[in-house]
Amino acid sequence: MGRIARTLFGLCLGWLASGVLGLLGRFQHSPAASGVQRRTFVRNAALGAVGSALAITGAGFGALLWPNKTGAFGSVLTVPPDQVPPVNGEAYRNVAGKFFLVHSDAGLLALYNKCPHLGCSVPWVGPPENANAFQCPCHGSMYNYVGERTGGPAPRPMDYMAVSIDEGGNVLVDTGNISTRSAYDPGQAVQYA
Repeated sequence: MGRIARTLFGLCLGWLASGVLGLLGRFQHSPAASGVQRRTFVRNAALGAVGSALAITGAGFGALLWPNKTGAFGSVLTVPPDQVPPVNGEAYRNVAGKFFLVHSDAGLLALYNKCPHLGCSVPWVGPPENANAFQCPCHGSMYNYVGERTGGPAPRPMDYMAVSIDEGGNVLVDTGNISTRSAYDPGQAVQYA
């Protein structure tokens, strides 16, 4: 649902709520005179203000309930073939997707760059043959090229994201599909030619 549709939905919801509140207010009294009394005017103005506030709030909540995830974390992101790292080469970093793409002998693995210890961003410090290719700057957890914990307080290896390959050789990383693991298994990697 687009932003305009969400905004219109919120405005309609607020308009409907103010109409219902206005109808409820009319049933609470019977007018003694044909003119508008001050009390009635103030009440209707207050109900209109409440309805407007509900409309604005509804539009805001609509934006939260249906976020745009195209090309951002939580969606499927594409890594073109020219950006796929060579076997045991330097990891490819995708900032928007919050992952590192590594290419081990077993295949491709998209490692979530969030430390399993307390959630800090884990940077690549390389080189690939280094036992500590990833190091958490917050508390010192260390991980090898495929995300296995080699030291520090982290309780498990780095989490990884689902990876698939399309017909054109593009790597598709589903950043909304994050898996935890207790150990590295070569079957977690996806073969890439």
